[in-house]
Amino acid sequence: MADVLESGRAGAGSVVGEGSVDWQKRCVALEMQLLRFRLQAGKIRELLAEKMQELELRVTESDQRAERAKKQIHVMEEKLKHANVQPSANVQPSESENSVFRRYQDLTNQVQEKDAVIKRLEVQLEKQILVRAQEAKIIEEKAAKIKDWVTFKLREVSVVRTPLTPRDSIQLLKKHYSQPQPGGVDRLHHLNVPSQPQPGGVDRLHHLNVPSQPQPGGVDRLHHPNVPSQPQPGGVDRLHHLNVPSQPQPGGYPAAGPFTHLIYKNITVPVYTTLKGKATQISSVPLHDDDSGSEDDSGSLASLRTSTLGPERKGSTPGSPRAVKRGVSMSSISSESDYAIPPDAYSLESDYSEPEHKVQRTSSYSCESLREPEMLEKSGYLLKMGSQVKAWKRRWFILRNGEIFYYKSPSDVIRKPQGQMELNSSCRIARGEGAQTFQLITEKKTFFLTADSPNILEEWIRVLQNIFKVQASSPIAMETTTAKPTVRGWLTKVKHGHSKLVWCSLVNKVFYYYRNQDDKLPLGQLRMCEAVVEEVDRSCDSDEDYEAGGRGFLSSHCTLVVHPREQSPTYLLIGTKQEKDTWLYHLTVAAGSSASFKVGTEYEQLVGNLLDVEGDPDSALWRSESLCFCKDGLRSPLTTLPSEALQTEALKLFKSCQLFINVLVESPSIDYHMSLAQNALQVCLTHPELQNEMYCQLIKQTNRRTPHNSSLTQCWQLLAVCVALFLPQQHFLWYLRQYLQRHADPRSEVGKYAVYCQRSVERTLQNGEREAKPSRMEVLSILLRNPYHHSLPFSIPVHFMNITYQVVGFDGSTTVDEFLSTLTQRVGMRKPHLSGFALFTDDPSGRDLEHCLQPSVKICDVISKWEQALKELHPGKYEGTRIVRLMYKSRLCFRAQAKGETERERLLLTYQVNDEVHQGHFPVNKELALEVAALMAQVEHGDLDRPAPSSASCSSPQPKTQQILLQALGRFYPKHYKQDCSMDQLRDLSERLATKWSVLRGCSASECVRIYLTVARKWPLFGAKLFHAKPLPLSSVEQSQVWLAVNEDGLCVLDYTMVSHLLVTYSYQSVITFGGCRDDLMVVVSQTKEQGIVFSMYSLLYAQTQGIVFSMSKPKV
Repeated sequence: MADVLESGRAGAGSVVGEGSVDWQKRCVALEMQLLRFRLQAGKIRELLAEKMQELELRVTESDQRAERAKKQIHVMEEKLKHANVQPSANVQPSESENSVFRRYQDLTNQVQEKDAVIKRLEVQLEKQILVRAQEAKIIEEKAAKIKDWVTFKLREVSVVRTPLTPRDSIQLLKKHYSQPQPGGVDRLHHLNVPSQPQPGGVDRLHHLNVPSQPQPGGVDRLHHPNVPSQPQPGGVDRLHHLNVPSQPQPGGYPAAGPFTHLIYKNITVPVYTTLKGKATQISSVPLHDDDSGSEDDSGSLASLRTSTLGPERKGSTPGSPRAVKRGVSMSSISSESDYAIPPDAYSLESDYSEPEHKVQRTSSYSCESLREPEMLEKSGYLLKMGSQVKAWKRRWFILRNGEIFYYKSPSDVIRKPQGQMELNSSCRIARGEGAQTFQLITEKKTFFLTADSPNILEEWIRVLQNIFKVQASSPIAMETTTAKPTVRGWLTKVKHGHSKLVWCSLVNKVFYYYRNQDDKLPLGQLRMCEAVVEEVDRSCDSDEDYEAGGRGFLSSHCTLVVHPREQSPTYLLIGTKQEKDTWLYHLTVAAGSSASFKVGTEYEQLVGNLLDVEGDPDSALWRSESLCFCKDGLRSPLTTLPSEALQTEALKLFKSCQLFINVLVESPSIDYHMSLAQNALQVCLTHPELQNEMYCQLIKQTNRRTPHNSSLTQCWQLLAVCVALFLPQQHFLWYLRQYLQRHADPRSEVGKYAVYCQRSVERTLQNGEREAKPSRMEVLSILLRNPYHHSLPFSIPVHFMNITYQVVGFDGSTTVDEFLSTLTQRVGMRKPHLSGFALFTDDPSGRDLEHCLQPSVKICDVISKWEQALKELHPGKYEGTRIVRLMYKSRLCFRAQAKGETERERLLLTYQVNDEVHQGHFPVNKELALEVAALMAQVEHGDLDRPAPSSASCSSPQPKTQQILLQALGRFYPKHYKQDCSMDQLRDLSERLATKWSVLRGCSASECVRIYLTVARKWPLFGAKLFHAKPLPLSSVEQSQVWLAVNEDGLCVLDYTMVSHLLVTYSYQSVITFGGCRDDLMVVVSQTKEQGIVFSMYSLLYAQTQGIVFSMSKPKV
């Protein structure tokens, strides 16, 4: 250490004389030495702690042994007392007494020796403690001196060279950021509950001041904002966010089946915020508690916690500017030690040690080593989404040294930051829908940020991308692929002496490895094309050299080496032989050398040989015994599987296929075959490793099978069901195509199934694989009719609001978008994004709920999940009798959609509006209700057939006419108007309806529809979607139940008993954030003078913003 200081002083003396000394590099080297000293001190402390524990254990063991010896002595003394033998002086003691006495003396000596050893160890322990304490003190003094010297030299460098911002100079930092940017927009973007008006303008908007008396259902109720829709272009997104389960447009949020495991558990919705008067998507998935989280998000709670800190908490804490000043890296904050760990000091025995790529520093002076200077530091104002209250908060951000700190204002940079963001090569940027919003996705959190202008946004993104480029020391292509991995699992990767437990995945011909199983961005990749893959014999190596990451690999572990072209080799440590065989086979196949190395099973080798001869139809390989049908059962799997459990499952899968094939399909056994097929294919979906095995077994069972009986046909039927769900990987897909091509022949029964399978393979490649097992309808359609004769082998009715339906055909890969394209062409309607119509399903539970289907979801998956949910909810009750009900109706009504409406659209919209009138969700008085009921009766039945009254006959209508009138009243008249009517009142209503209906004689259905919609569109909230909601108990609204009306212009709260009574309206300009709050709906709006009614989760009114929380069912949210 003295040498370092002397060399430093020598360097300081020569700085004036020699201008070639690079002080920055010298400072970096000294900083690294400082970090190494700190690491050494930490290791010394660990060794000291281990030594103390060892000594304490030895002392404890000695005490125990001494205690046992005392007990034995006590027992022997008791025996001597009871012996009642008093030897006289001239009598010699017996041999037993002599042995007992000698034993007593031995035990006494042992106890004395143990006591001496304990004392000696205690003295040694005290000496060790003193020595270690002195060494630690010396190291800390040296570290402080080095730090002071480095700080001094950095100041000199900043004066001599360009005016860079010294990381350790607080004064220069204050001077640099002393000029805040003009602002004030945040007044409408922050949630405040001040008990007393606070001076300071914008500053008081940065806190959520909780009342002094905590209220039940407080801050905790503003968690998990989820918004259930995807905005459509052209401003249509304004009505999406509170609708019944959504219909996102292509490119929206990921598909999540609506009927998975007892409904609603997998509902995921995007999150929206309001920027410049427009709802902007900031996330495609629901927010979590830690998203955009920071200390300032807890408002006054954070302030209270800060104000109550004791002296021990007000010191230098990790993450504070003082900690940053002394060089503590953010990666070491979670460590118990005060010493930062440098990037190259990770233990090679750790499961999560750093990879061999060293992360470069991202401070301001690191740009000198680049060819072109790139800005790696930036500061400025950004809006950050809060964690608990989903409102925007204006914060001052500082990007420095690869880390982002944010404060309330530039003047607060000398204090503890509100939060920090750790940047590394795994971070990524996702642009939002708007031109000024983006997401900064780190390993732990997702931060939602908004810039004041698009130009500022681009500057921040450019600087962040420069940081990521510098941190990635080698150009790793972060390719995002949706392809299914061929094989995956945990392996220990060893390269250049660095070992790391990583999650590995082989996709096509690229080997990716990740830090965690759920990571999207790989740590690195290996191109397998023309790489050399070999097994390494490690049986002669020592166990200690190859134990990796706690996995306990001993001499029995397996090692593979992958040597790509023009790269150094990479070693993979694998725990079991089955895993090794699987990885060796698939890596060898990906490298293109499987035929020469003879890896894999016999069946896999034959398929590889067929690939080498390009599937020559005349090749004798097609007639190989291993590839053809055999009456004997399988004794081992046909493919390489990574575990014994999967090998056992493969044999069970073969038995299930044999039962399906050999049992004749008849009416009594049709459910048995359906269950076998569903269970077998569900196993393959759950374990993708078995999908290749499934295809190999089916192909083997159909290849050269004689005679051509029902068993052969049923095997092809099972293959026809399978190809619509998933496809094999690598060259097994090529083998399947070749096999189907050899058997495709429209003149034979088997050939027709082969042709259908060919079509299904291409459709599955086009639209992707399925998520759920085949439905009952799908299996029955394949078993009971040859799908070759139908281009769309399945069909299902789609119901409309006017009690009509249209049967639409589809196949196993048809998506909802393709299904609706066929439907709209047949019924003469516009596309869904033009008409506002969507496809809905009923709820399996029987409740009055509807589920809007996403365009990318497959129809067969919807039906299968619906059937599965029905079976879980009602086991055995409706199986085989109740099927899913598809409904096509309007989901969104906008004024712009009225242009270009077709006759069919207007007719269906009229019936849908009348259904709202019938349910009492549309405000009409009794007289108007009769008039619109007469219009609907004219549309439904035409002219009323009323015979002319005669003098002898009664003036009351005929029984048939009376029945029609009562039916019209039941369907078209509001039910709440007639629920308390007597029989005489109903007859009077019928007579009045007949009178109004008679006036419409001669009017066509289209004319009545035009009149109906003209009258309905006069209501200001026409086209709004109404939701039944309950304000929270702490709300200031007296009503216990209300209607939420979401329309084109804003969010309205209506009286539950009188729909026409408007309680309060919130325009979209006042909406800041909206989404889910646990199982309720939360809307954060800015309060104006006109809004006198507040639905609040607190008992106080907010000064600037308010959070409105309504209780409703999750699918409606």
